[in-house]
Amino acid sequence: MTKRRLPKPSELQQILRPKPIVLNPTDRRLANAHTIADLRMIARKRTPRAAFDYTDGAAELEDSLLRARQAYRRIEFHPNVLRGVSDVDTTREILGKTSALPFAFAPTGFTRMMQHEGERAVARVAERTGIPVGLSTMATTSIEDLAEAAPGARKWFQLYVWRDHGAGEDLMNRAWAAGYDTLMLTVDTPVGGARLRDVRNGLTIPPALTLKTFLDGALHPAWWFNLLTTEPLEFASLNHFGGTVAELLNKLFDPTLNFDDLDWVRQIWPGKLVVKGIQNVDDARDVVKHGADAVLISNHGGRQLDRAPTPLELLPAVLDEVQDGAEVWIDTGILSGGDIVAALARGANAVLIGRAFLYGLMAGGERGVQRCVDILRTEMVRTMQLLGVRTLADLKPSHATLR
Repeated sequence: MTKRRLPKPSELQQILRPKPIVLNPTDRRLANAHTIADLRMIARKRTPRAAFDYTDGAAELEDSLLRARQAYRRIEFHPNVLRGVSDVDTTREILGKTSALPFAFAPTGFTRMMQHEGERAVARVAERTGIPVGLSTMATTSIEDLAEAAPGARKWFQLYVWRDHGAGEDLMNRAWAAGYDTLMLTVDTPVGGARLRDVRNGLTIPPALTLKTFLDGALHPAWWFNLLTTEPLEFASLNHFGGTVAELLNKLFDPTLNFDDLDWVRQIWPGKLVVKGIQNVDDARDVVKHGADAVLISNHGGRQLDRAPTPLELLPAVLDEVQDGAEVWIDTGILSGGDIVAALARGANAVLIGRAFLYGLMAGGERGVQRCVDILRTEMVRTMQLLGVRTLADLKPSHATLR
């Protein structure tokens, strides 16, 4: 028989160690978020369905997004051992400037719809962290207001070339004057994709109080309170152009866009130029010939053409074609630090994240975005250490293969 005894009080004291009580509800929520998936679950509970689905969803059957995520699940890492990895360097030079981490916050539209702090919160985290932040043409914070909110952040501006070139030139001039050093020209939107979640949810900008949204709002009173008691939700950089949302989108998404427009942008814009939305090797080669400093392999987060090429799978062929003519970046489907390490190992110069930080924003505002960065940084460092690499330059394609 097992001999039993009563535990000593000192032994119980070692075992019974309750967690410290966290009074702030936001801090308490975020303390339970250990992955981007955790942030997503919190965001889903705290955000009305239409706003959450705008971030979470993609086009049509959402196969482009699903395949992008599955590609990262197919990665097989091949570690080296006995390499001495107590100190890991995560810095990366991106278009001539050092970033503390090898990723940037992608430009996202309607960001204050997800959470009222919006683009300003994202930019402040970027400034504090030492990474770049992109501002969308369809942002809910103006070019100038973002620059004022985070004067020390490295800022990029994303542009849709309008049928009216004068409007686009005005935006480029404003961005350059406000200290933005890089322009991201989006070229995969001749028309808008069929984002069926938005259609089914009856999404409008700003959100309208239909019976459906009223009932949903009853479950998310804090979201509605913040929306209604802060500055109006609008296209901040475009409000002086007037017109309805539909009319504005018809101006922004131009089916006549061609290489002449790219040449025009390159002539007007004095800073670095990134072409966003590259989905084949020929286009990558051609935009570099027309002056792109970087190409961003992207299917727009799966939000435009469903069953489009998967960026991670396309990456090696684009690298072979571009060689040293331009940097090659990648986005879509990236939800962990391991995903970022995999993309870099396979040759990407930098990575853009979108949904990951938006989940953080919805989960806890600026603190949620910071939590997203902290999670990705921790996962990156741990993955690098387990792979036996001390710097990003040490990552090779042999470290990450597709099964």
